[in-house]
Amino acid sequence: MDSQRMLRNLVVTAMLMGLSLPAALAQAPHYGTNINEQRQRYLSAREALQLNRQQEYQALRAELDDYPLVQYIDYADLSRRLNRLPFDDVDTFLERYAGSYLAERLEREWLARLADERRWEDIVRYYNPDNTYTRLTCYAHRAWLELGDDSQLATAGELWNVARSQPNECDPVFEAWMAAGYLTPDIAWQRFSKNIQAGNRSLARYISTLMPDREQQLAQLYLQIDQQPERLRNLDSLSARTPEVREIILHGVRRLARIDAPLAMLLLNQHHEHQNFDDEVMLELQRFIAMRLLVQGFDEETETLMRNTPGLATETLVSWLLRDALRDQDWPGLYRLLTYLPEEDRASERWQYWRARAIVMLNYDGAEAEAQGIYQSLAGNRSFYGYLAADRLGQPYDMTDIPVAASQAQRQALYDMPAIVRAHELYHIGDEINARNEWAHATARMSPEQIGASGRLALDWGWHRNTIQAMIQLQHWDDLELRFPLAYADHFNSAAAQLGLQPQFLSAITRQESAYMHDVRSPAGARGLMQLMPATAREVGRSLGLQISSDDLYTPDVNISLGSHYLASLMEEFDNNRILAAAAYNAGPNRVKQWLRRTEDNPVPIDVWIETIPFLETRGYVQNVLVYAVIYGHRSGNPVPFMTPQERTALL
Repeated sequence: MDSQRMLRNLVVTAMLMGLSLPAALAQAPHYGTNINEQRQRYLSAREALQLNRQQEYQALRAELDDYPLVQYIDYADLSRRLNRLPFDDVDTFLERYAGSYLAERLEREWLARLADERRWEDIVRYYNPDNTYTRLTCYAHRAWLELGDDSQLATAGELWNVARSQPNECDPVFEAWMAAGYLTPDIAWQRFSKNIQAGNRSLARYISTLMPDREQQLAQLYLQIDQQPERLRNLDSLSARTPEVREIILHGVRRLARIDAPLAMLLLNQHHEHQNFDDEVMLELQRFIAMRLLVQGFDEETETLMRNTPGLATETLVSWLLRDALRDQDWPGLYRLLTYLPEEDRASERWQYWRARAIVMLNYDGAEAEAQGIYQSLAGNRSFYGYLAADRLGQPYDMTDIPVAASQAQRQALYDMPAIVRAHELYHIGDEINARNEWAHATARMSPEQIGASGRLALDWGWHRNTIQAMIQLQHWDDLELRFPLAYADHFNSAAAQLGLQPQFLSAITRQESAYMHDVRSPAGARGLMQLMPATAREVGRSLGLQISSDDLYTPDVNISLGSHYLASLMEEFDNNRILAAAAYNAGPNRVKQWLRRTEDNPVPIDVWIETIPFLETRGYVQNVLVYAVIYGHRSGNPVPFMTPQERTALL
C-alpha cells in the first residue's frame, strides 16, 4: 500500500506542478535585467491574443520590443490575419526577423495564402527557392506561366520525374511542360521504371500511356514480369539486347528471388549467357539472391556459391551463416566461415571476438595464447565486445573520456545568437517544441566548435537530448559527461531502491529509449522517457491501483515510476537476468520466451544468445544497455559489472 500511495501522490503532484525546470534555467542569460517582468507580460499578451482581447493585447505588445520571444506573438497575430492579405505587415515581419525560424515558416505560409488567391505576380515576388516545398514550387512555375514567362518551364521535368504522385497543383505545369515537348520517351521510361520499382503500379500504368508504341509494349512486358516473374522462363520474349529489356530481366529476377531464390539464380545465369550483364550488376544481384537463399533455408548452397564466386561475400551475407553456426555451437564451421568475411569486416571488434572464442573451443596448439592476444587487443575498447574481452581477462573496463573542447567563453558567446536566446526562453516557459525548432535552426548553421559549445550549453540548461545530439553531430564519442548525462538521477535512485533494481540499469534503458526526451512519441506510439506503450502503462497502473492516461506518460516522474515498475516485473519474470529483461523491454516478453524455447534442446552461453537474437534492433539494444549501465556506474561513482556472475555463466 505504501508504494501505491507514493505513486498516486507522485502522479497527482506531477499533474498539478507540471515538469519542473532545471535549476540552471532559473537564471536568465545576459539579454536583460527585467526578464521576469517581460516574461510575464509576454504570457499575458499571448493569452489576450488567444482570447481576442485586442486592446489589452496591443497595450502589452507595445512594451515587449526588447523581449526575445516578441516575434512569437507577432507571428501568432499575423497568422490569424493572413487571409486579409496584410502585405505591409508581412514585409515588416520578414524584414525584421529575416533568417529566423519563424520568418522562414511565415514566408512559406504567406506564399501558400497567395497561391490560394491566385496572386500570380505576388507569388513570383515572394517565392524563395531555398525555402519551399513541392506544392509551392509548382505554384511558382504556374505563376511564371500565367505571366507569360516560360523560361523556367524546362526545369519542371525535375518535379515530374519522381517515384511518386505529385500534388494536383502541379498538373497545369506538367501539362504545359508536356505540350512544349519536354516529355521524351527516355524521361517517360525513367519515371515509369522508378514507380514500378517503388511499387506504384497504378501510376506506372498511367505513365505508360504517355509513351510511344515501342516503349508502351516494353512497359506492358515490364508490368507482366513484375506481376508474374516466373515469365522469365520464356527466354524468347526477352531476347532483345536493349537497355529496357535488361532492366526488365533484372527487376524480374529480384521479384522472383523473393519467392524462389534457386529458380531466380538459374534464370539469371541463363539470361546472362545472352545478355552479358556487367560484372558489377551480376555481383550485386547474386548477393541479393544469396540473401534470399539464406532466408529460404539454403545455407549449404549459399556457402558453396560464396566459395565459387570471389567477391560475392559481404558482412551481411556471411554474418547470417556465422550466427547459424553460433546457434549450433559449430565452432569449426564458425572458424571456417570467418575466412569468407571481407578483410575489413573480419578485423572488426565483433568478429575478432568470435574468432578468439572459436580458437579457444578448437583448442589447437597455441590456441589459448592466440585467443588471449585477441582479447587483449579488444579489452582497451569502451564497447560491448571490449567489455566481453575485459571480463575474460579479468581486466578493468575501458573508460576513455575526452571532453569536447568548449570554454565558458564559447558557451557564453552562443547567447549572441538570437535563435539560442529564443530557444532558452522557450524552454524556460515550457514551449519545448518551438525551443527544439529554434535550436535545430541555430545548430544547422554552426561551426564544429560552436556545436561542441552548444552541447555544453545544453548540459548547463539540463536539456539532455540536445547535449547528446550535439555529440552525434560532431561524431565525438568520447565525452562521457555529454553523451551520458546524469539526468533524473534522484528519480532513478528512488525507484531503484524501492524496486530492488540498479539505478544504472534504469538510466541505461532510458538513455537507449529516448535519450532523455520526456515528450517524445515513437512511430509505434510509445511515449515519454522510458518509451512506454499506453496499454502497458495502463496495465502497470492498474496493478498499482492507478488510472493512467496517455498524456500522463509525458510527465517524467510518472513515466519513470511506471517504466521502473514494468522493468521490475520483467526482471522477476526472467529470474533477475538484466539481459533477458532488456530484450523483453524492447521486443516484448513473449518474443523473448519464444527465442528461449529454441535453445531448450541446445543451451547456449549468454554471449552466443545475445549475438544470435533474431532482431537486429533488439541485439543492438541489449548490447548498448549493458555498456551504458557500466558507463553510468562509472559516472555516478557506483560501479556495476558488465554482467553479473549469474548472467555471465548462464546457459540459455
